[in-house]
Amino acid sequence: MRVDQIYPERYQDQLEEKVVRLKDLFAPYSVPELEVFDSPTGHYRMRAEFKIWHQGDSISYAMYQPGEHRKPVLIDSFPVASKQINDMMPVLLGQLSRTDLLKKRLFQVEFLNSLSGELVITLIYHKPLSEDWVGEATGLKEHLSGELKVSIIGRSRKQKCVIGDDFVEEVLTVDSQTYHYQQVEASFTQPNAKVCEKMLFWARDCLKESKQDLLELYCGNGNFTIPLAQHFRSVVATEISKTSVKSALYNLEKNGIGNVEILRMSSEEFAEAMDGTRKFRRLAGVDLTSYDFSTVLVDPPRAGLDDHTVQIVSRFDRILYISCNPNTLCANLDTLSQTHEVTRFALFDQFPYTDHVECGVMLSRRA
Repeated sequence: MRVDQIYPERYQDQLEEKVVRLKDLFAPYSVPELEVFDSPTGHYRMRAEFKIWHQGDSISYAMYQPGEHRKPVLIDSFPVASKQINDMMPVLLGQLSRTDLLKKRLFQVEFLNSLSGELVITLIYHKPLSEDWVGEATGLKEHLSGELKVSIIGRSRKQKCVIGDDFVEEVLTVDSQTYHYQQVEASFTQPNAKVCEKMLFWARDCLKESKQDLLELYCGNGNFTIPLAQHFRSVVATEISKTSVKSALYNLEKNGIGNVEILRMSSEEFAEAMDGTRKFRRLAGVDLTSYDFSTVLVDPPRAGLDDHTVQIVSRFDRILYISCNPNTLCANLDTLSQTHEVTRFALFDQFPYTDHVECGVMLSRRA
């Protein structure tokens, strides 16, 4: 994101450009009217990262324009980041500047915030982290902590020093219900919390209560799993990241949900298991034939679904597809639209002031 292209007064115009582009892209699939979920125009990002620029004894936050890595733009605030991140930026910089041990060879600072008022600050170095560093960083944590719960993480080559927690506890509200999530530093979470709440609302509205079962591929930390579980008899959710699986299990327990089975598998591996072409020890004790899957939810990375997974997904009566790359979604729809029709179509503006678009389609089997 270019710092000099953030114009809140032009937000609606930029959003409309995305709407037009998405409608044109999906026109061949006879999609219904686009449902548009906008973003706050400022202070919406719960994650931010900045380079540290050293000039003599002083340090500054810096960002680089795309393709111009030798020309940093020095900044003292970042209006798209949460207010708590913005409030912390000058305070942290002032404290780091006071001690050579904390600022020497520091090259990046990352912030992870939550709507619940927790903040993890990660300091990344080009030097080993000593016991003296841990002592200084502990003092830094104590100074920064107050009404806001603050944790400090130091990272260097093959080192990770955690002072406090390496996660924040997020609380999202959907249909007046609150859901609790552990969001771990350096793992994927939705950066725009308010738009995430809208995504969860839309997904729940698409998937009304069912007496059958849900399969979810790419479940992450259980972002969609948790609010959707109550609408199904049971849920099988897959995720390849060990960190995300651990958080998903924690989040299920935190929210008192007992009808979900989390499997640490890739979507490709699960497709092989569904077809019976490969056996997995990780599925010991899990009888996939005992489930009556009516619905599948997929939220793949930018590459979209591989061909085998598309074939597996096409066997379900209902498909909810969340996409961070409309182009690969369209490529998958070339196959899925042969058996299913798009009944809901949504745009979620997770990333204002950029070209990135998050969207969702609900597909139902053709009669």
